[in-house]
Amino acid sequence: MVSISIETAEQIEARLVEVISEAELVVHDGSWTFEESVDPPVLTPETLAVVRDEDVWSSLVPAPAPPDEAGDGASGAAGAERFGLFSFHFPHAADNSGFVGWLASHLKQELGTGVFVVCGSNTSRGGIFDYWGCPDTLLADAVAVVERLRSRGAQG
Repeated sequence: MVSISIETAEQIEARLVEVISEAELVVHDGSWTFEESVDPPVLTPETLAVVRDEDVWSSLVPAPAPPDEAGDGASGAAGAERFGLFSFHFPHAADNSGFVGWLASHLKQELGTGVFVVCGSNTSRGGIFDYWGCPDTLLADAVAVVERLRSRGAQG
């Protein structure tokens, strides 16, 4: 839900700590990557998101195993970034406006990393949901930051 309100920094922090503590959090297995194509991609159950610009379609899909894990030397595109993912489903009518910038700032401050966020809506599960991507090597650390914020809301 997008809300318009004027709040102090302290009020925003308190509201969003409550929102994160009430959201359903899922940490997704494996590593993920973006695949690019000039043609619309074929959607599969593994395709998490698709977006495009003027030149390419970009699909967020499970990353192939690195050569040492695949056992056959197979790998994805050379140099493709690998991301860890976690997601939130927010309760119906939760005022989560400002959430993306707020949590992204916490993660940047505490871990030094940027993130990407893909948002959608599923009204049967409350409404807005977010998928968050960070370097796969930092997923455990990012989830630890999220859990610390969630515990602050649970204590409140």
